[in-house]
Amino acid sequence: MMTQTTADRSSAMRASIEKTMQRVEKLVDSETAALRSRTPIDLKESNNGKSQALLEFSHAVRALEGVPLDDALVGRLRQLRGKLETNRAVLKRHLEAVREIADVVADTIQHSEGDGTYSQYGSDYGSYAR
Repeated sequence: MMTQTTADRSSAMRASIEKTMQRVEKLVDSETAALRSRTPIDLKESNNGKSQALLEFSHAVRALEGVPLDDALVGRLRQLRGKLETNRAVLKRHLEAVREIADVVADTIQHSEGDGTYSQYGSDYGSYAR
């Protein structure tokens, strides 16, 4: 049986984790929406914010060790996990697109800078005739 002090402590910890989850969700939702809408976003700043919020979240979760989780909290945790998974998938697609664009740009630069000096047929400026 929980004493009033234990119940108060448990309630305070649940309130703390709920507040932290809301902060994480707000950051993740904001980043996901920006990436989906192709709105410019400072990914470094966004990542720093998420990292800090997730650190706070992990501390709040540790404080709940030994405290029985109610169905509402378990549901909120599942919801947060789903949002994090969605964010991960959107970030993965974004990074793959960035990588493809960087490859195209690098190939274009490489081809435009080459004067053909070291190619099999030389350059248009005449190494030897084809």
